[in-house]
Amino acid sequence: MVRIRVLVVDDHRIFAESLAAALAAEPDVDVSAAGSGPAALRCLERAAAEGRRFDVMLVDADLGGNVLGSRPAVSVQEGNEDGLVDGISLVAGVRSGQPSVRTVVLAEKDDPRRAALALQAGASGWVAKDCSLSRLLTVIRGVLRDETHLPPALLTGVLRELTAARKHRTESERLVESLTPREREVLRCMVAGLGRKAVAERLFLSPHTVRTHMQNVLGKLGVHSTLAAVALARRAGVGPVDLAGDVVERGGQLA
Repeated sequence: MVRIRVLVVDDHRIFAESLAAALAAEPDVDVSAAGSGPAALRCLERAAAEGRRFDVMLVDADLGGNVLGSRPAVSVQEGNEDGLVDGISLVAGVRSGQPSVRTVVLAEKDDPRRAALALQAGASGWVAKDCSLSRLLTVIRGVLRDETHLPPALLTGVLRELTAARKHRTESERLVESLTPREREVLRCMVAGLGRKAVAERLFLSPHTVRTHMQNVLGKLGVHSTLAAVALARRAGVGPVDLAGDVVERGGQLA
């Protein structure tokens, strides 16, 4: 019998333990539970290192007390000021780091916008927390067959949200394409959260030159703040520079 390894991630301990116990009663399901984003990441990393990766992760939409999609996603390494990782950031981080793990979001109520955000982050399903165990098992087995599961009542709303998001992304991509290569590198530094001085040191430029580049970036993107520029860049698919050892240009040569 092929066993399905499931990780339940919810900071409501009673709910997490109850759901884990119900799933564990199935003959082909092995279950673990984690009470936070960082704890879930540790479980996933440990399991991968031991050669027994999880197949499916069930994530609380309101993990860490943050409503999914109520604020920008945070780095799964950094968390927020309390060391927490919200649901959508965890979904995106797992999708990036362990793409073989399917994720399903568990929500208190249906919300097309939030469900669309979850799918964009890499989730394979959106399920009500009060759904039946048989329904949840159907979803778990379905996502392992590369199916996407949404409540029927959400389909129209989610498609509308995804269409609107694609339109915004296309416009954002067009604006980013108007930047010069150096301005795009500066924008990637901004996405990484680097300040003017740090950008200057990284790109071997003067702070004054970096200030000019940043002003040009804001002007070409049609925004008035770094936060707005970063939000637009992420919509366009622009990621941060690799702070661990990205290769940068210096005087036309690689440094």
